[in-house]
Amino acid sequence: MQDVSEPTARLALATCAQLPELDADDLPLRAALHERGVPTDVVVWDDPTVDWSAYSRVLIRSTWDYTDRPTQFSDWTRRVERTSTLLNPADVVAWNIDKTYLRDLEQRGIPIVPTIWLDPERNLDARAIHTRFPAFGDFVIKPTVSAGSRDTGRYDAGETPSRSLAITHAKNLLAVGRRVMLQRYLTQVDTQGESALVYVDGEFSHAVRKEPLLEGPYRAGETEGVMFRERVLAAGEPTERERALGDLVVAELGKVFPDRAPLLYTRVDLIPDDEGQPVVLEVELAEPALFFEPSPGAVERFADAVVARL
Repeated sequence: MQDVSEPTARLALATCAQLPELDADDLPLRAALHERGVPTDVVVWDDPTVDWSAYSRVLIRSTWDYTDRPTQFSDWTRRVERTSTLLNPADVVAWNIDKTYLRDLEQRGIPIVPTIWLDPERNLDARAIHTRFPAFGDFVIKPTVSAGSRDTGRYDAGETPSRSLAITHAKNLLAVGRRVMLQRYLTQVDTQGESALVYVDGEFSHAVRKEPLLEGPYRAGETEGVMFRERVLAAGEPTERERALGDLVVAELGKVFPDRAPLLYTRVDLIPDDEGQPVVLEVELAEPALFFEPSPGAVERFADAVVARL
């Protein structure tokens, strides 16, 4: 990472202290920008010594520790935006870092993974949590503010010990004021994987298929670094149905943020439901991995889009 006490670039790439040189997937982006005559500084988002006003543009990349301090992170995005152009914008990021945005999308007709929402304000006891579990099959417990499957676990509704672990997991999250998502585990993901569709300036750029991350109950300390590493199976074209759903999500985002469209980057993560139809698992607008390395031409398209916004 460069010494940013005296910035030499007009573009900052924001990262976290655990990844001071950026995530490896973003290194080709920095090189592509340099080739286009755009030097960059890699800057840790919560470094109190940084003068963000020195940068005309700040591109959020691997700020993956924000889930521990989402309020601080949101405050940082607004502070940066007072003097610089933040990519993506602060209001978009604030909406996106809490997965309750999925409720907004569902109300707009977007099919999502079926979800039950547990709010800490309701003071749910163990029995009330238990009654919300599915009667059979696997299910997932996770907080609404999370990245890379942090603080997330998969449980078996047919096994009493597993249900007990799930109750404890949910209660612990609720006890510290975190909203909780309870989702039935859609088993076709085990054979088909997750699909990540990346859009640049509102246009489809590339897609990859990823391995599912969840294999068992949540266990503290199992996260690799600041998040689980997403394992890419292959790059390639999405199916016709996946592409249609991804396009629909991007179109709806244009209605949610009409003054911000098109967004520089959007990642739409899809998995198949029981009938094999794609449903939205997540929509990433803040700091997603964009899978440049396995996707020919992707980093060049993204770099061109960034340069156009300078």
